[in-house]
Amino acid sequence: MSALPERPRPKRSDGEQSRERLLRAALRLFADHGYSKTSTRAIAEAAQTNIASISYYFGDKAGLYRAAFFEPFGSPEADIARYSDPSMSLTEALHGLYATFLEPLAEGELVRLGMKLRFREMLEQTGLLADEINESIQPQFDAILVVLGRHVGAPEPDDDLRRLAVCVTALGVNLFVTDDVYEVVAPSLKYHPDATALWAERLVMFGEAMVLAEARRRAGSAVQPPVKAKKK
Repeated sequence: MSALPERPRPKRSDGEQSRERLLRAALRLFADHGYSKTSTRAIAEAAQTNIASISYYFGDKAGLYRAAFFEPFGSPEADIARYSDPSMSLTEALHGLYATFLEPLAEGELVRLGMKLRFREMLEQTGLLADEINESIQPQFDAILVVLGRHVGAPEPDDDLRRLAVCVTALGVNLFVTDDVYEVVAPSLKYHPDATALWAERLVMFGEAMVLAEARRRAGSAVQPPVKAKKK
């Protein structure tokens, strides 16, 4: 059973710590109250820093909101690099893919607030959801199509490959989005001593089963003889 590698956590300078406090305070307040009802003064007070720090680190309130929305979840480029190497086996690629869902869960409340902020954004839209689709979700979906296409023998994406990509990623998305639900209905899945390693192993196993099933389906359909029309 292979555990996920831990992300390095270098010591932060005083300036980095101030920025981090602002980011976390903003995430909590934006998630609880929304963009329009959260003042920069309230954020600065919650972060125990002066209001000028917001301009220094983020430019303005909109810049801080964007950082709070995106930064806790990492960069799409870094995520894509974890599963897109053509030399990777299917197992290695899926392990890298599901790590991008599992590792943020270790951040606990940070991820919950990030999801809460996204649900609020659906109701009080500022345009960041559209940006997330264009700048993060679409590039990652395209990269996953390339990976899956390589392993099922589909040089160009088609709708069946897109269906496979949706199903493979849904395993990670569901776990990620409903973490607080499963904490209540099946707490042992979260609090088992080897929970993360077990999830990584099982997600890869289930993902492989879907990919191999689609590869077999394609191989079978490629050699099926044409069906002759019955004589009337």
